[in-house]
Amino acid sequence: MSGVKLMNRTDTKFVTTLPQLERLLQMAGDDYYVQEIDGERNMLYDTTYFDTLGFDMYSQHQQGHAGRQKIRFRTYVSSHLQFMEVKTKNNRGRTKKKRIEVGDMDLHDPVKRDFLAQTLRFDVDTLQAHTHNYFHRITLVNKGKTERLTIDTQLQFHNLLTDTHRDMGPLVIIELKRDGLVFSPVLEMLRQLRIHPHGFSKYCMGAALTNDGLPQHRFKQKLREVEKILNIPDPPQNLVRPNSGFGSSKL
Repeated sequence: MSGVKLMNRTDTKFVTTLPQLERLLQMAGDDYYVQEIDGERNMLYDTTYFDTLGFDMYSQHQQGHAGRQKIRFRTYVSSHLQFMEVKTKNNRGRTKKKRIEVGDMDLHDPVKRDFLAQTLRFDVDTLQAHTHNYFHRITLVNKGKTERLTIDTQLQFHNLLTDTHRDMGPLVIIELKRDGLVFSPVLEMLRQLRIHPHGFSKYCMGAALTNDGLPQHRFKQKLREVEKILNIPDPPQNLVRPNSGFGSSKL
């Protein structure tokens, strides 16, 4: 994966369901590699988001501000790695991510404070952990190695302030990450399956779904669409198999 880190990139998100994901994986088998670590292709991710006491980062995202930021601690469970990450989205729609490897979430640590002083526009002393999520992720890389496609399933949210939990059931979040508008084989596949671009921030959606005290008016349409997906009866189970037809997993 070292050749496709895409730390400065454009992101396009799509929301769908497990049955549609199975069809997409079948279509994509000839054009993509799948990341594999120690024989595992469906990795567990564990993430904790921080925000200011006044939820300034959440508010700026909801209002669509250019230059908005978010901070998270992400644990790649299969790799036994944890990073503190700051993501910044500029007014041209590009996302820049900076991160350092860490061993805990202690913000009093001098190394973390120095990193945040250089990357985050908010006072570190106003930060609090507020939303936790975990999910399983499949990562595909096109054979031209110009993009990554992440596919998140089994998403669950837990709010650390309200102690509210939400299981997102059959919801699937697909994110296309590429350097600019380079050709992407998966876009035509998604079009054929009628899976259209759909903004879904796990940070904002998780906060909105688990904390009624936060303003949600600009997210209401997306929240309604998500609830509609969650009400699909009896989705097929275990659709994502460890060996889902991708010929080569070596990069």
